[in-house]
Amino acid sequence: MAYLAMTLLLGSTHAAVKHHARKHVSQNSRATSGTPFGATPDVLQLADTLAQRHQLPRAWVRQQLGTAQFLRGVPKLVLPPPVSTPKNWRAYRERFIEPRRVNAGVAFWQTHRSALEKAEATYGVPAEMVVGILGVETFYGQHMGNYRVLDALTTLALNFPPEHPRAAERQAFFQSELGHFLVQMRQQPAGAAPIKGSFAGAMGWPQFMPSSWGQFAVDFDGDGRIDLLNSPVDAIGSVANYFKAFGWQTGMPTHYPVRFDEARLDKPTLLAPDILPSFSVRNFQDKGAVLDDVAQQHPGPLALVELFNGEDAPSYVAGTDNFYVVTRYNWSSYYALAVIELGAAVKAALP
Repeated sequence: MAYLAMTLLLGSTHAAVKHHARKHVSQNSRATSGTPFGATPDVLQLADTLAQRHQLPRAWVRQQLGTAQFLRGVPKLVLPPPVSTPKNWRAYRERFIEPRRVNAGVAFWQTHRSALEKAEATYGVPAEMVVGILGVETFYGQHMGNYRVLDALTTLALNFPPEHPRAAERQAFFQSELGHFLVQMRQQPAGAAPIKGSFAGAMGWPQFMPSSWGQFAVDFDGDGRIDLLNSPVDAIGSVANYFKAFGWQTGMPTHYPVRFDEARLDKPTLLAPDILPSFSVRNFQDKGAVLDDVAQQHPGPLALVELFNGEDAPSYVAGTDNFYVVTRYNWSSYYALAVIELGAAVKAALP
């Protein structure tokens, strides 16, 4: 679960996610390779910094970064889309809430029903939320990425594109993630195969970035090791643990339908906090939002979530604190609603 700012087909929304790596729409493509970085001054300086920060052997870190390969195409993949690219919720939704993915989700749920029930009992996170995440992230383990994570992270740590609007911040992020990944590499058994993932370093069934792996991943199958690459049960527990850590409230809906009273509508004020729930139900309605009877009983704050539909009118929902929790996996309301709706569709399709 990483910086996962997804490039959307037929419209995009760019998330800046703390713990997840941005995914490429064809990341299950052929393996990539490039030129070794070698012992350049930049490589040695970064290696020494990371070795000291994570208490790793300096010579070993230098050797790892020096033999890592520069992936020429990767820096371009982290650039935002053109400003003129329209966001399109309906087109985005169609990529995920479609028969093949729903059917795969049903099969996954049936296979791992006991683990999903255990996760819900342990962390209070509904099974459909975990199923939605794993379906959107990796199509239930089918698309986990084919880039060597060491190569991808080293490339972005040393060659992050300077034209990115937040280049310094993002490069520092990938340098930090590279350090966490080196710690994981050091713990791997001798002769282990290189770990592969997305072009930005997200790994396994849930596409956790290295720092998220270290902080939120759990051994949910009880075999004595955490393995998000090969254990869907560990992935189930880890996703639920992540949601719980970011404040998931058991029993709270993620969102409600919303309409508008145009005579009283103060949409600029309602949209100003973006997806952060900031309005009591009373204040929300005082500014022209119209809620159904169930939503009017909501005990916490709400946010007006706006989703563009290309040239058509936008869609809106009233997001709760739990909707905001889903966006901590990927800072995108489009992503969050796709996860929610995929999980709901799979649940509805269960025999």
